[in-house]
Amino acid sequence: MTESPMPFPVPVPHQQSSQRLPGGPVLVTIGDISVEQFRIVSPAGVLPTRGANWWAMDMSRTEERIPGWAIALAIVFALACLLGLLFLLCKERTTTGFVQVSVQSGGRTHTTHVRVSSAHQAADVLARVNYARTVCL
Repeated sequence: MTESPMPFPVPVPHQQSSQRLPGGPVLVTIGDISVEQFRIVSPAGVLPTRGANWWAMDMSRTEERIPGWAIALAIVFALACLLGLLFLLCKERTTTGFVQVSVQSGGRTHTTHVRVSSAHQAADVLARVNYARTVCL
């Protein structure tokens, strides 16, 4: 027995093509990811903002140490008076690393690493990701 064709078309869920998403001004840029009102432009392609999932992980570290000039001045002035030891209280903070940002939408995922050299830059990248989350609701 052969099957007869269905007399009516089967509805297919509408998926808006990422190529047909309207462009607009860039609202926020995170590394190589640009977020517009209706789309996210990344090297992985154009993703819809609706339903996008964002992840951010701070992979930076901040180290604190005594700078070399403070050690030299502490040695020089320690011989003259013990007040030279106060130079050892000077600290120098250095931040190295990156913030890893991932976005997933429309069946595609893109991950980027944003280099940071201060704690303020890491906080700025995390704030940009939070703003992108609000745009993608």
